[in-house]
Amino acid sequence: MALAAIPDLGQLGPERRESSWRELAGQHFDMVVIGGGVVGSGTALDAATRGLRVALVEARDLAAGTSSRSSKLFHGGLRYLEQLEFGLVREALHERELMLTRLAPHLVKPVSFLYPLHGRFWERPYVTAGLTLYDAMAGMGRTVPRQKHLTRSGALRMAPALRSDALIGAVRYYDAQADDARHTMTVARTAAHYGAVVRTSTQVVGFLREADRISGVRVKDTENDAETDVFADVVVNCTGVWTDELQQLAGGRGRFRVRASKGVHIVVPRDRIVSDTGLILRTEKSVLFVIPWRSHWLVGTTDTDWNLDLAHPAATKSDIDYILEHVNRVLVTPLTHDDIEGVYAGLRPLLAGESEQTSKLSREHAVARVAPGLVAIAGGKYTTYRVMAADAVDAAAVDIPRRVAPSITDRVPLLGADGYFALVNQAEQIGARYGLHPHRVTHLLNRYGSLLHHVLAVADGRKELLAPIPGSPDYLQVEVVYAATHEGALHLDDVLTRRTRISIEYPHRGVASARQVAELMGGVLGWDADTVTREVDIYTKRVDAERQSQTQSDDAAADAVRVAAPEARPGLIEHVSPAGAR
Repeated sequence: MALAAIPDLGQLGPERRESSWRELAGQHFDMVVIGGGVVGSGTALDAATRGLRVALVEARDLAAGTSSRSSKLFHGGLRYLEQLEFGLVREALHERELMLTRLAPHLVKPVSFLYPLHGRFWERPYVTAGLTLYDAMAGMGRTVPRQKHLTRSGALRMAPALRSDALIGAVRYYDAQADDARHTMTVARTAAHYGAVVRTSTQVVGFLREADRISGVRVKDTENDAETDVFADVVVNCTGVWTDELQQLAGGRGRFRVRASKGVHIVVPRDRIVSDTGLILRTEKSVLFVIPWRSHWLVGTTDTDWNLDLAHPAATKSDIDYILEHVNRVLVTPLTHDDIEGVYAGLRPLLAGESEQTSKLSREHAVARVAPGLVAIAGGKYTTYRVMAADAVDAAAVDIPRRVAPSITDRVPLLGADGYFALVNQAEQIGARYGLHPHRVTHLLNRYGSLLHHVLAVADGRKELLAPIPGSPDYLQVEVVYAATHEGALHLDDVLTRRTRISIEYPHRGVASARQVAELMGGVLGWDADTVTREVDIYTKRVDAERQSQTQSDDAAADAVRVAAPEARPGLIEHVSPAGAR
């Protein structure tokens, strides 16, 4: 793609969607990436910044799967030290530092955790040794503070919500967190900014072949059922838990198998747990996090095998009870089901190993050239997505008939990073200019960074868009419009679940805001009254199905309820991965 044709700031709006279809049909690409999660988006960015012609196709929405349903942490993985995965921890801590300082400081923020101690003699030196190694692996120039040891009284002053008999002391340490869906979407937009063709609602329905090699893919627009062939030197399978299914569509077995592990989180109001810091609690199986999240806490996660619908993993009452039982062991005032504002379930793509316990499967990733012209990558963890992407492009380079430059994404800030720190210092002036409280400006800066003025410019001449969304006052109406004009949102669910996190942050789970949001989107996307009503109806039925699934006692019953809800994308072939595998 010529430099002049690169979309301004990675815009993924309706006009760009139309032109991207013509480009898919009319160009020969160096690489086609299948899957719009963080690894696929990162692979597209890595390839584009190496000067390759790259297309990214995703059948649903950016981050529609695993990449919007994580614990939302950028962390080294403290528990992986116990599994002796030192290389993985060191690599992840390096990535954490890059995100905090250079690549995405507007999106990735430090977060502290309190590690309660129970054993009087052995536990403190054991934990100290682990955290000392953790700090050392992060390097001398790290941004986050070192561990700090606390007595029981010191820990209780920091976290009054803890029962005094639940600890004899504690250690405070730091990691980092981010809105995973927003971060993934920003990675994809950054790839588009550097020339990648990024297209959602575009499902792979077959592979193209020339002799014994893969030469591209056939894709279907799930909004209108149009189909076209996309030719490329190499195709990269970045579909996470759907890796095996996509490999079957390609007509062969892969070099590795992927198992899906379900992780469930609950969301509760911030005032239900009185604490100045997050918590990390050991369980008999793994660890449980209590993570600060704006005016909420995220509490999770579970870790169980999942062999049912991959697109819509369902949380059960048993999952929620497990989380409540374990967190309530340390809280003065126990949480109840009535305290829960939101629930979400995601699937981790784990490389299959010898152990039947998913919590002990490796979080290392694997890359394989499974056939001439086809590369697959799987495993890993969100934090190391950039390394995974670089490895995938390196593996794919053998099929590209020209020199491929080395990866440079460790020096490519995501959109919104440049100028972010200066704008933080100007929050009051910006607020005065737009008539917004400085706190609101800071909130917007932490979602858009230096793209803030681009977002607010959408409200020029429409000051009503600077009002909060009815029923969801943490977000402005202009953010909905911007999601449709610039961020590729095509359906109500895209905005309520991923461009914002309204679906998990309010007890109504987005239903109370659905019609207003749909009408705002419809003004951009050309929806008539019937389409607005259809979008609201589909979203409401989805929420109802999720609520009902969360009353079921087992996975099979919960899955049956959840999959009965209608799909927003009318042409999507059911029982396939979001990246297109049958």
